[in-house]
Amino acid sequence: MGHIIINNLCKEYIDRRRVSRKPDGSRQAGTAIPVLDNVNLEFFDGELVCILGPSGCGKSTMLNIVAGFSEPTSGNVLINDKQITGPSADNIFVFQQNGLLPWMTVWQNVELGLRHIQDIEEKHEKIQEHIDMVGLENFERHYPYQLSGGMKRRAELARALVVNPDVLIMDEPFTGLDFLTHMKMREEVVNMHHLFGKSILIVTHDIDDALIMGDRVVVMSDRPAKVELNQKIEFSHPRSFVKQLGLRRLREDTFLMLGVSHAV
Repeated sequence: MGHIIINNLCKEYIDRRRVSRKPDGSRQAGTAIPVLDNVNLEFFDGELVCILGPSGCGKSTMLNIVAGFSEPTSGNVLINDKQITGPSADNIFVFQQNGLLPWMTVWQNVELGLRHIQDIEEKHEKIQEHIDMVGLENFERHYPYQLSGGMKRRAELARALVVNPDVLIMDEPFTGLDFLTHMKMREEVVNMHHLFGKSILIVTHDIDDALIMGDRVVVMSDRPAKVELNQKIEFSHPRSFVKQLGLRRLREDTFLMLGVSHAV
């Protein structure tokens, strides 16, 4: 289960370098900077949702709150009717930067999520199954520095999926990948989603990624972020901007919404 409800979510940070005045006229250090402004969203079990918005608008902040790494200023997040109060093994976060532990092999990194399993044979079977699933067979004993960027991302996917989480949260998962690896990883994520049916939230700056992958696309405004678009995408996979006219129109509208007058 991965039903997510975001209720009236607000988040502000205190910039202590700035000075503000209290109502009585006295000065105090620190000015509140609003990041999220009354965000309300609902994502259903098994959806792959891509979240777009200007750089620095609060997309990653929202995901950090959903994952339990940050607390909201007000409002709350419910996953499967339970309020999020901290990180959980049921909600796995794949970070923007490589999150593999460099002193561990691919096998050892994937094994981290299965420390609770005492049966060695069962544990090894699950590890090998997920390594094979992402196409890293024969690389089990390699360390992260011996892997390409795409292979590291696939190893992170295996480590995240082996835990069997309700929700998989990904922050700019294709950052730093070359074009072909980016395309392959995008296809890999869609295939993984079809295979496992997990709820997946992905923050991305890439409009094409969002429209090609997502069951739903959410567009946030500039900071303080509000929801400007919450659009279910009905087109089946594989998708094509050339063959599907409605998808091409949605792409053009999304570019305009984000302040780009010409979708190149």
